[in-house]
Amino acid sequence: MKVFGIVGYKNAGKTGLMERLVTEITRRGFTVSTLKHAHHSFEVDHPGKDSYRHREAGAQQVLLSSSQRWALMTELHDTQEPALADLLTRLDPVDLILVEGYKRDTHPKVEAYRAVNGNRLIARDDPTIKAVASDSPLEADQPVFDLDDTNAIADFILTVVDL
Repeated sequence: MKVFGIVGYKNAGKTGLMERLVTEITRRGFTVSTLKHAHHSFEVDHPGKDSYRHREAGAQQVLLSSSQRWALMTELHDTQEPALADLLTRLDPVDLILVEGYKRDTHPKVEAYRAVNGNRLIARDDPTIKAVASDSPLEADQPVFDLDDTNAIADFILTVVDL
């Protein structure tokens, strides 16, 4: 499976770009899965729901299933967060996996960048970032795309991963 990432600081437009890329790339006939890294504790279910109660009771894994979808939650308790490579093996085969976050991993990436946030460009120090998607013109050693030019960014990603 091919893997390509979207990275950037908070409020840089990563999630919106991911959403548009999934729509565009699947429209072109490719199968896509996504993997998102969260830097904090998060809840997939909510207090009071059966699955939440199962996890709170100590279940290591809780699998929810319906006629529409299924989801597997694994509690880490005191164990280390799995590496990206380990998580990727848990996904069904698809043409492309788009990863949001995991900026320290070695897969190729596009950096989402919004000038108004005033953050330093990550791409300047990271050779795994192959392009920048920015809301304003900027100088970079990598190709720079307009953050809203989903077609051009999708073309670039599909070329880099050879799809």
